[in-house]
Amino acid sequence: MTAHPAPQRTAPAPLIDLQALVAAVRRRRRLWSSLALLGLLGGTALAVLLPPAPTAVTKVLVTHREDQPNDTGTLIRTDVALLGTTRVAGAALRSLGSAERPEDFLEDCTAVGLTNNLLQIEVTGDSDAQAVARAGALARAFVADHVRRMRETAKAEAGALLEQRDRMRVELARVNESIGQQPPTTDPKGAAGVETLYARRAELNSRIADFDQRAAEAGTGTPRLVSGTQIVDAPRALRHSLPKGLATRGGLGLVLGLVMGVALAAVGAVVGDRPVLRRDIAAHLGASVVAELPGRPGRLWRRRATRAARARLVSSLARTVRGSVEPLSLLELGCARTTGAIALDLARTLGREGPVAVVDGLPGERPAGLRRKPGDPDVVGGERAGAVLPQERRIGVGSVAPGTAWTDLRYLGARTVLVVRAGHGSTAWLHTVARQLADQRLPVLGVVLVDPDPRDRTDGTLWDPVPTAPCGPADRADGHEEQGRPNGVPQPRTERLPLRAARVPDDDREVR
Repeated sequence: MTAHPAPQRTAPAPLIDLQALVAAVRRRRRLWSSLALLGLLGGTALAVLLPPAPTAVTKVLVTHREDQPNDTGTLIRTDVALLGTTRVAGAALRSLGSAERPEDFLEDCTAVGLTNNLLQIEVTGDSDAQAVARAGALARAFVADHVRRMRETAKAEAGALLEQRDRMRVELARVNESIGQQPPTTDPKGAAGVETLYARRAELNSRIADFDQRAAEAGTGTPRLVSGTQIVDAPRALRHSLPKGLATRGGLGLVLGLVMGVALAAVGAVVGDRPVLRRDIAAHLGASVVAELPGRPGRLWRRRATRAARARLVSSLARTVRGSVEPLSLLELGCARTTGAIALDLARTLGREGPVAVVDGLPGERPAGLRRKPGDPDVVGGERAGAVLPQERRIGVGSVAPGTAWTDLRYLGARTVLVVRAGHGSTAWLHTVARQLADQRLPVLGVVLVDPDPRDRTDGTLWDPVPTAPCGPADRADGHEEQGRPNGVPQPRTERLPLRAARVPDDDREVR
């Protein structure tokens, strides 16, 4: 019985990989930039097609008897609430001679307290003149209502004070009557009672004088409050600037569109689960990333670097083909046209040394349909792969996209290089590709990543990759868990352990 070293434990994967999420959102910049542009256009269109309604503004100075320097704004908030009542709105509408409902009128009115005593009123209308008239009527109605309430409060307070004074006068009359009825006496007890009556009369006279003074002050302070409550800024129409409206609404639309686009891109990246970073693609396919190619035509000053990278890739593939007698195949995932172009360039390079044939196994995109040059090697279909002469080098081009006939991949080449577009295949499909290639015993020499993230700093090299072409059943039964050195010490890695492709057992014995 052979003892196997325990498998190395890996750190638990995070629920959401922020680095991969940011890269996926950045790759979907067309989505969120388009939504941001639509938001900008929508905001500017609203500013032009739906301009703000004519608005008039006025300011009212409101005085209160309870004004204190340390007031927190409670009084002015009360005035704002009173302005929004149907009583004030009804009075304003009656002064305008309008049959509009007070509730509808209040929907066009807005009040805000600027300070503890300054109230700003804004009213909209069908025209500037109507808005000015409505704002003035509402302000006058509020001032009249406030003055009326102040007068009623002062009148009620003065009446209460005068009522108290009258009661004191009645009691004073009874005290005076009692003093007049006291007979002259030298008895100490009688003298003490007379002194008590005189003291009570003096107290009542003082309280009556105090009530008279307070009633007079209540009546005197009302005119001051009435004169202090007034319209300090006459109603005027607000002028709306079209450029300012365009900038404001356009900016809001731009921000909303951008936020919505980024949110949709993030949700789509999490739900779609399509690896973008070279680290994840290499781990899920079980093969290292050996080269990268930009997927879109770059700027003019970058096209030379793109052509140089493609030439280096073709040279590397040519050396791989020369170093072995087994045919090589290029299998694409999401980049059929790029893979066909690489195959033709590789065939042209090898065609200078001998006859070369390109076996086309792509489902739709044909290398023969690309722009060919005179003297290019022949391109034959997958059904004619057996007709290639033995002395000719064969380069196969196929696909591992959904719907691929996996058993036909062995006829394209004994070894393969995967050409994968970043963010095209899901994690589940990358696992399927690795499992199917392992079942077909096709070793993967490496992965060519097309359209990578330019800000990707992860390492796509696997130091102990899972062999894509497994050995026989006996070898798999004895050593399918060993990925380290013979003494059980695991080899160093630059990335997390790749996921081993699941395999269906060959027979019942292997199941047991």
